[in-house]
Amino acid sequence: MAERKPIESWLTDMDGVLIHEGVPIPGADAFVKKLRESGRPFLVLTNNSIYTPRDLHARLRRMGLDVPLENIWTSALATAKFLDDQRPGGTAYVVGEAGLTTALHDIGYVLTDHEPDYVVLGETRTYSFEAMTKAVRLINDGARFICTNPDETGPSAEGPLPATGAVAALITKATGKSPYFAGKPNPLMMRTGLNAIGAHSESSAMIGDRMDTDVLAGIEAGMRTFLVLTGLTRPHQVEDYPYRPSQIVDSIADLVDWI
Repeated sequence: MAERKPIESWLTDMDGVLIHEGVPIPGADAFVKKLRESGRPFLVLTNNSIYTPRDLHARLRRMGLDVPLENIWTSALATAKFLDDQRPGGTAYVVGEAGLTTALHDIGYVLTDHEPDYVVLGETRTYSFEAMTKAVRLINDGARFICTNPDETGPSAEGPLPATGAVAALITKATGKSPYFAGKPNPLMMRTGLNAIGAHSESSAMIGDRMDTDVLAGIEAGMRTFLVLTGLTRPHQVEDYPYRPSQIVDSIADLVDWI
């Protein structure tokens, strides 16, 4: 078996790897600082489509993590890139927040509820029955169903929250139509991210805290994968999956010296 190429570029998940409930995970600041000093290509990824890269840059900076705008890649951006490739200058009915609507505006999409090409479902804290009903009717009338990510729950200080995947399941049940998910674990999100920074999968690594999204997406994109134990996946759960990360480490602090 041929040896892997040295790691020249890094992709890392955000929640559970760099931050947890609004607080930096120890070692995250050192990791980001060393990445920036090294000049190596890198991306901070999130399946959360609520925020724009500018929003996330500001939020991370307040926590002491200085991640440039161009080094942030969200499921909203991956969704917009996919739609721009599939149907440039199209139309969409969007259920989501500014991160998603801004990404679609930036590729020249018109947001409308009149015979849209797509219904695009993203993360929001204010899912309304009216919006979901509109989405169901538009899909039944022929709009194609796209979803930013399949995460069924999301974290909060009070406990898990229903997330995009759970709402997508409701719409699928009502329409009989399953969505195309653009975010992790779809390797499309990784490949478009790698292309954005001019990196190649053979010399890139993915760091994540979830086996079912981060590690799976990294493996399917042909990358080396690191699972950190500061997020959702516990050590004993790794054996529940038919695939394994390249390496398991306690936290992002253990990877600073790899850069």
